Amino acid sequence: MTYLMSLLFLIVIGYATFKFIQLLRMMRKEIILPATSEELLAIRKYPQKTVDFPNYDKQKVGIIFYSILLLFVVVMFILGKFILDFDWPLYLLLFLPFSNTQNLLNLFAVVEEGLLIGDRFIAWKKVKSFQFIPIDVNHRFYGYSKEVNDGYELKIKMKIFSTSCIVTSDEVKEKLAGILNNHVC
Repeated sequence: MTYLMSLLFLIVIGYATFKFIQLLRMMRKEIILPATSEELLAIRKYPQKTVDFPNYDKQKVGIIFYSILLLFVVVMFILGKFILDFDWPLYLLLFLPFSNTQNLLNLFAVVEEGLLIGDRFIAWKKVKSFQFIPIDVNHRFYGYSKEVNDGYELKIKMKIFSTSCIVTSDEVKEKLAGILNNHVC
């Protein structure tokens, strides 16, 4: 059972590292949206703060934290496997730091190949559907700010997961809807 958990752990860490490197590579591509500062101010990953521009300088803190997190988990695995002789249930605790990593990078961008949202890159072929939900009095984001109250929550659904962001401008909503309609089957 220990070998199975070690293999599962290595697969998950390898996948997380691959997705992080893929995100960093996609951040180098030409950004379609947000292209202007007005578009940047109209998109939020969470209601309290607008997203940061998708380049290495603006995302430096999140990139460093995510890298340190990956390194920490790998070092703990190596220490647990070869020095401390962990039992396999303790490996499950090493997955715990990944439970909220999607919030480390305050990122939303559209590139030619897909979407950059939080800590992941989503290729166009993986997006199944999307919808804009108006933020009204009964919405969970209502009350954070006046801009958010008049905005929309964009829900993007994939095969297994879904993700969302907040759009506070009608112009950016229409532009984003046009881009998503062109690429989503």
